[in-house]
Amino acid sequence: MRATLPLMEITDFPSIRRRRLDTLQVNMGYKCNQACVHCHVNAGPTRTEMMARETVFEVMAFLESSGIRTLDVTGGAPELNPHFRTLVIGARDLGVRVTDRCNLTVLEEPGHEDLAQFLAGRSVEIVASLPCYLEDNVDRQRGKGVFEASVRALKRLNALGYGKPGTGLALNLVYNPQGPVLPPAQDRLEENYRVHLAERYGICFDRLFVLTNMPIQRFGSTLISKGQFDDYMTLLKNAYQPRNLEAVMCRTLVSVDWRGHVYDCDFNQMLALGLQWRGKPRVHLRELIGADLESNPIVVKDHCYGCTAGQGSSCGGALD
Repeated sequence: MRATLPLMEITDFPSIRRRRLDTLQVNMGYKCNQACVHCHVNAGPTRTEMMARETVFEVMAFLESSGIRTLDVTGGAPELNPHFRTLVIGARDLGVRVTDRCNLTVLEEPGHEDLAQFLAGRSVEIVASLPCYLEDNVDRQRGKGVFEASVRALKRLNALGYGKPGTGLALNLVYNPQGPVLPPAQDRLEENYRVHLAERYGICFDRLFVLTNMPIQRFGSTLISKGQFDDYMTLLKNAYQPRNLEAVMCRTLVSVDWRGHVYDCDFNQMLALGLQWRGKPRVHLRELIGADLESNPIVVKDHCYGCTAGQGSSCGGALD
C-alpha cells in the first residue's frame, strides 16, 4: 500500500473552522466482507480492527451528554462488529437518528439473516453502496456476484418498507465513479438509477448520493501505481468551488475510529490526522465530553479538494 499523505502534506487549501456539532460518525472497524477498488478505508475480510464494547458505551455516553441528534455508523461493514446492535439500540433509545452505511451484501452473511428486520424494527436509515446500476460495472469494482446479491438485498429491504412513501424507513443509495474522474450531476444520475432499477428489478429508493473518490488508502495507492495521482489531484484542484466550503461535512461532523480517537472527518481518520484540541495531536472521545468544539480549526490537506471539487461531495452526497 503506497502512502498518499506525503504527496498532499504541503497544501494551499483554505483554512476552515467548525460550526456547531450535529453528527457523530462512528467507524466500528475496518473488517468488511468486500474489498472494493474505490475504498478509502482499505477495508476487507482480513482486517481485524474492531471497536470494543467498552468504546461503544463511551460513544453512547458522548451522545447522551452532547445532545447530538444523528449517529452515522460506518466501517468496513459495521454490522460485522458484534456490538453493532448494542450501539444502535442504545442510540435509538436516546432518541438519536441512526444511519447505517451498509454494503448490502452483508445482509446475506451467515449469522446476519435477521439483520434487515432488525434495522427496520429500529427505524434505522440505510445508506447503501451501489456504485452503478449496471451489473458489469458493480462487479468490476466490488467483485463477481456482488451486483446480484445487492439486488436481492434491495428487494428484501423494499419488502420491509424501505424506500417506500409513508413508512419512515429511508433507503438511500451511493454512487462512486469507476476511476479518476468527477461524478456526474447527482439529480440526473438519480433519475437514471430510479428508472433502471424500477423497470428492470422493481426496486425503489429515496435518494442517490454521488461521492467523489478520495485520493487516499486503496484508491490513492492505485492512482500512484498507475501514474495517475498527479493528474487526479490537478483535476480536483481545477474543479475547486469556494462556495462548497460552506457545506463540507467537517463543519458539523466529527469522526470516531474503532479505538475511540476523534478526527475532523472520515478521510482524515484514514490519514491519521487527528482532531486538534488543546495542543494534543490526538484526542479520545471521552476527553471531549462537555467540550464545545465550535470554531475549532479543522485539519486540512490536499485531499480536501475532493470534497470541494465541482458539485462538492460529502457523506450526504453532492453539496451544490
